[in-house]
Amino acid sequence: MTVTRLDAEQRDLLDLVRAYAVNEVGPRADTDEKAGRFPRDLFDALGRMDLMGLPFDAEHGGSGQPYGVYLRVVEELARSFMTVGLGLSVHTLASWAVATYASEDLRREALPRLTSGEWLGAYSLSEPGSGSDAAGLATRAERDGDAYVVHGTKAWVTHAGEADVYVLMCRTGPDKSRGISALLVPADTPGLVFAPPEHKLGMNASPTGQLIFDGARVPARNLLASEGQGFRIAMRALDGGRLGIAACSTGLAQAALDHAVAYAREREQFGRPIGQFQGVAFMLADMATGVEAARALWLEAAERRDAGSPYGRIAAMAKLFASDTAMRVATDAVQVFGGYGYTTDYPVERLMREAKVLQIVEGTNQVQRVVISRDLLRDG
Repeated sequence: MTVTRLDAEQRDLLDLVRAYAVNEVGPRADTDEKAGRFPRDLFDALGRMDLMGLPFDAEHGGSGQPYGVYLRVVEELARSFMTVGLGLSVHTLASWAVATYASEDLRREALPRLTSGEWLGAYSLSEPGSGSDAAGLATRAERDGDAYVVHGTKAWVTHAGEADVYVLMCRTGPDKSRGISALLVPADTPGLVFAPPEHKLGMNASPTGQLIFDGARVPARNLLASEGQGFRIAMRALDGGRLGIAACSTGLAQAALDHAVAYAREREQFGRPIGQFQGVAFMLADMATGVEAARALWLEAAERRDAGSPYGRIAAMAKLFASDTAMRVATDAVQVFGGYGYTTDYPVERLMREAKVLQIVEGTNQVQRVVISRDLLRDG
């Protein structure tokens, strides 16, 4: 992985993460996926390594690292085990909302627990009837004294039933977008129950499920920003979240490429390694080019974010390109393996199944094209 423009401490950090990912995280991927077992202990270990709050200020337990360094860590973890890389991205998405919009009292209480890994965070925007139409959500929260009473169902929540706190987008007013607010909801809130996790094509170690609110009382002090600001929070959060998915996609694509190159060097047909045949060699060249291009795109977006420059359009581009690249590279890796690639004896089939969801989460790639094209036309 390219590690340019990093100081010695940051390089040491990435070396540490790489060693941990290879030696501790990677060996768990196949067994945990097959068992559908969430690896909470790996996230606890990330907390002990001070990796759960990388891009946040030190005063709240973070490490104060640039976003580009944080994304490199996400890539390394996803390269070894997608559940862990994507889980860190989701956790950071929730933590960012608290760091940016919580009151000072709530921030002091909640953020250190998130950045230390004591709490695992989750983010809840989609519903059974509203996914890409984020402003169409129906879950409602009504003020009752010093609390909000929440009714409704959220869907497709990563870490559902495993997270300690959820950043919840809910309706507090009639306006489609300006009537949405954000609440920080503890997992043990009475009236919040968790549906059984979804049965998925891949990512089975990462639970995805519904949150069902039946009169759940959430303290009013857990409101982020002010009423009606939830949609703005959600859209800003997605810009950063898309970069996390781009980094996850690149990590997965790099893993698929690594496996394909190793196999092409060793597998012999017609008396020589298959990598010496142009049809395979050129496929590997295209795969490697896509991986490097995807990484360069989100690194550029991260630099713009760190510099305080607008980065929404390039974040959408990075998510779009990197996740499409991950799908193509993983599929090509299966092709390099031939019939063996279609069996569960080799990890490339799992990577291909995992790659598909990356084209869907944090806004489908069709939505990314809408975001990009609207921004282009608005500039004109």
